[in-house]
Amino acid sequence: MNKLFFRLLVLLMSLSLIGIILVQVYWFNTSFKNNDEQFKFHVKQVIGNVADKLQKQEAYSFYDKINHYKDSTGKVPKKDDLLEFYYVQKNPRTNKTIIYSNSIISEDYNISPSFFDKKFDSEKFKSFSSKRVTEVYNNNNIVDNSGTSQSLIPDVRVEKSGNLDILDNALFEISAKDVLSAMPLEERVSRDVLQKLIKKELEEYGVKTKFEFGILNNGIQTKIRSSDFKYDKNATYSIPIFTDNEGNEKYKLLVTFPHKKKFLLSELVSITILSIIFTLIIIIAYSSALSQLIRQRQISEIKNDFINNMTHEFKTPIATINLALDAIRNPKIIDDKEKVLRYLQMIRDENKRMHAQVENVLRISKLEKKELDIEKESSNIEDIIYDAIEHVNLILEDREGSITTHFDAARTSVLINDVHFTNVIVNILENAIKYSPNTPKIDIYTENIKDMVLIKVKDNGLGMSKVAQKRIFEKFYREHTGDIHNVKGHGLGLAYVKRIVEDHNGQVYVESEKGKGSTFIIKIPLIN
Repeated sequence: MNKLFFRLLVLLMSLSLIGIILVQVYWFNTSFKNNDEQFKFHVKQVIGNVADKLQKQEAYSFYDKINHYKDSTGKVPKKDDLLEFYYVQKNPRTNKTIIYSNSIISEDYNISPSFFDKKFDSEKFKSFSSKRVTEVYNNNNIVDNSGTSQSLIPDVRVEKSGNLDILDNALFEISAKDVLSAMPLEERVSRDVLQKLIKKELEEYGVKTKFEFGILNNGIQTKIRSSDFKYDKNATYSIPIFTDNEGNEKYKLLVTFPHKKKFLLSELVSITILSIIFTLIIIIAYSSALSQLIRQRQISEIKNDFINNMTHEFKTPIATINLALDAIRNPKIIDDKEKVLRYLQMIRDENKRMHAQVENVLRISKLEKKELDIEKESSNIEDIIYDAIEHVNLILEDREGSITTHFDAARTSVLINDVHFTNVIVNILENAIKYSPNTPKIDIYTENIKDMVLIKVKDNGLGMSKVAQKRIFEKFYREHTGDIHNVKGHGLGLAYVKRIVEDHNGQVYVESEKGKGSTFIIKIPLIN
């Protein structure tokens, strides 16, 4: 994949993911604000209804008390005509005359001075009723020239009477407000009644969260309040109650919701959780896809590097074998037994070298498939180290290098596979020799830490970067040193080392610094 296209693809995917997250955040904020506005609207409706019901309940109680008194006195009230209205209409074509009269009557009731538990200046109150009469005359001589009415019987007479509720209600409402405004608040409403009324109204509007309430008298808290009432600017709503006839607002009802935010969030919690889950799935899928893309690019580069190195390492032995075979076929040399044997030994050595490379690849493959049979037995770890040193002696002598041992471990018995663990030490030693540009000088240390034996292999080689230290045990990985063929290898040796050590319940890691060499450390559990 083209590097520019790959970067553009990653950029677009990242921008899309950020855009999705920002849209989710915007949606959540908008939904929360909408819920807050809806909550505010419902609460305003609730406290408005509560204020109206409180005032109406007071008025109804007042009306009921008066009506009950009127019904229970058993006395006929004194009636006075306040206003009488006449209307006469004559139709000359039909000789029909209509006379309409409407009388408003005042009924006076005497009230006991103790009726309201108060002493009043007046001990009367009025009630109003009306009497309405409609008469129809078909004779046109109902009224003479002098304007005197004739005593005639109407052809049609309709009489109606009844209370004037509008006047009564207006009078009672005005009276109730004046009378009740003089009463103390505690006699007008109780805390329990107010709490039940608010709770009922809130439930009808679906506002099911804890609330506290209180009534203020000219800004001062009264005794009519809940035990935990506290004013909160962002969660308290207020409305005037018990206004008088002049519209004065002496009392204010305040309702606060201590868990308002929690309630608003609870309405969004289900959809928000789903949104978060789906967003996380997208993030995980995106991260996985990006990781796989990067990994595939790395694997592609590593495999190309591996193929180049393997090709280079196989090319030399093949060329050497071909040259040796051509030399043997030479008539001058074929009769020289010593030279033939030397060339045959060269062919054998090069063949073994290629076979070792193939075996290394196969071992890693079998380890990954868990097909490599590793039988373990008790061994002395220092003996294994000595065997490994013997295997690299010839290479070391060729480089005029040296290995110094510092065996300080008191306990050295471990449960290992001799062959594979020898290969582990050999691989590390070969790397130490291979990556030492000058004369290789290697130190091997052993020591005991608790129930473990520690093996340290320190060299004076090139060292490696921090990035290389993290990835050095990955399959096919090799740190670039400019020319990828200047040091032979295929990135499989240390991957094999890690798998074998871990199979022995051990650990392997490296400490290194560029230009100052490396130290490979292996921890293996001791036999108790």
